[in-house]
Amino acid sequence: MNAASSPTSTATPAQKSAGAPVGTQVKAGVKCTDQNDYSGDSRSNAEINSIGERTGHCPPVRASAAPSGTFKPQRVTGPPPPKSGIDHNVVALGTARLAMAANQTAYVVSRLRANAATVRTLVDNEVRCTWPGGSKNLVMGQNVYAGTGQNPQWEDTWIVTKFLLHPGVATTATCTTYARVASLYKQTSSVQIVGGSLRFADTSVTNAANGKPLDFEIPYGDLPVDPTHRTVRQPALPITTAPAGFRELSAFGDVDYQVCQRSGACNKAGSSTARFTLIVNQWNATGKKICHTNSSTSITKTIPYWVHHAVVPLYTPHFAVSKAPGCAPVFNAYVRVDWLRGETGAVQGTAVGLPDRRGSTSTHRSAMSHLYIVPA
Repeated sequence: MNAASSPTSTATPAQKSAGAPVGTQVKAGVKCTDQNDYSGDSRSNAEINSIGERTGHCPPVRASAAPSGTFKPQRVTGPPPPKSGIDHNVVALGTARLAMAANQTAYVVSRLRANAATVRTLVDNEVRCTWPGGSKNLVMGQNVYAGTGQNPQWEDTWIVTKFLLHPGVATTATCTTYARVASLYKQTSSVQIVGGSLRFADTSVTNAANGKPLDFEIPYGDLPVDPTHRTVRQPALPITTAPAGFRELSAFGDVDYQVCQRSGACNKAGSSTARFTLIVNQWNATGKKICHTNSSTSITKTIPYWVHHAVVPLYTPHFAVSKAPGCAPVFNAYVRVDWLRGETGAVQGTAVGLPDRRGSTSTHRSAMSHLYIVPA
């Protein structure tokens, strides 16, 4: 959220590609103990240890050779809500650079831990990557409760922003993590950024057969999840052909789920409960028939209104590529979001109109809910 080591550590291409959330070989029975690095994983530490004991893999693992930087602890203030528009304190936490070839795709991982808020405070982990003539931005976040000890789950949180970066030209990409912080009360707030890191977890991720990454980001617009729209299948990677010859893939689906829609009734003392399932499919050569599927990664979340929006990370490792007759290296994946009860919800798409700096008139867009596949 990452280091697990073993006397038998020999990372496969898949393990190198997936960076933080992908395992490395360990002896059976060895437990994964570096708990801080699993903060972006939806499973409990007991489940992670069970995986290590059962399969000999400990997720996740740090790609130590990649360019990276750590964030120094600091307290960041949040301005109160303005009468109109957006007012965020935008604080740069760290920068990493990577020289890239035109066909190169890198895996960017930014981890940020926040706690000890004076009052409920918005904290976003935004990564902005730029190069001459281009950029890619992605932001994930949620409201952090005041540090009273009454709601520890919502008072101390890791927020992880991770994605594939593919400028498509020979260039040097510069990526910077920003904390976007705002008070949700009439008075100025502050929150402790305990630490974190920004790194290129892998610098050579295999692309699809068309030379582009296997990824998808929801465009602008929130997708309602409620009694009328009980199921949403987003974010969704379309059916895509991958290069032949790889053995397995790892799929990642990160959803920013919003409690209560922007219009309509809302009980602010309530919460929204939804189930999130990551589904990975392999198809025949024409993309007309599924020959292999996995829907084992599923989690149910109950999110209070005052959290407002929460990051739900999903991860399916080691999806074996079937060589059976009728199966081709053709894949798709999506997150199925099922509304279960409580307040309405929404899957958040790309954020627009984000000020580049506090008080800046220049703005930008940042993707939010997204999905990507790392083949090996």
